Amino acid sequence: MKKHLVVSLVALLATGCMSTQKDWSATGGSKSDGTVKLSYQHGLFESPTVSEEQAIRVASKRCQAWGYSSAEAFGGVTKNCNSPSANGCNSWLITKEYQCTGQLQQ
Repeated sequence: MKKHLVVSLVALLATGCMSTQKDWSATGGSKSDGTVKLSYQHGLFESPTVSEEQAIRVASKRCQAWGYSSAEAFGGVTKNCNSPSANGCNSWLITKEYQCTGQLQQ
């Protein structure tokens, strides 16, 4: 029984630390400033993998809806704990900001 419990625990931890594909989604921004904020969330035992190409597509689509032609990343991300616990953080919100580019169509 004890051996079964140890094997189950090891399997759970191994799968929890595996790389997980995360998609960016629009979580804020400003048409007048021409900025878009994209975010994704990941848990304590996740090792997230994200696509910069997917992020550019999402940000550009939002910018195009506002009359701009495209978007580019400002650079850097912010990481905020959105599920604190007594032992640290159980979940993180990662946010990246993009600048809309091109002439704004009125």
